[in-house]
Amino acid sequence: MRFLMMHRLDENAPGAWNPSPEFIEKMGAFIQDWTERGILITAEGVHDSSKGAIVRKPRGARPTATDGPFTEAKEVIGGFALVNADNRAQAVEYASQYAELFDEIEVEVRQVVEFEDLENR
Repeated sequence: MRFLMMHRLDENAPGAWNPSPEFIEKMGAFIQDWTERGILITAEGVHDSSKGAIVRKPRGARPTATDGPFTEAKEVIGGFALVNADNRAQAVEYASQYAELFDEIEVEVRQVVEFEDLENR
């Protein structure tokens, strides 16, 4: 099974978008370990919301885009990882290990819909 782990952080926290060299080294070792163990499929950080946009498509209307930053959100997605796990419990354990890399973080875990899931409906 595949699970998406999205980490949220306080966009206004000092250093949120400028990780220390120590953090970068620690994250690099973590990514290498998970890749070698077949856990990690991909992982990326994202830029702050000032470099983003939100596209909304109301029912019956055309999509519209709003440029960031997004003042209505204190916590924003800071990055994601796509992982292989045997089940939800294992994915939550992986998310806990991932969260340990940070001082303060929230990690949302969501199972990815597989083609086989759609066939069984």
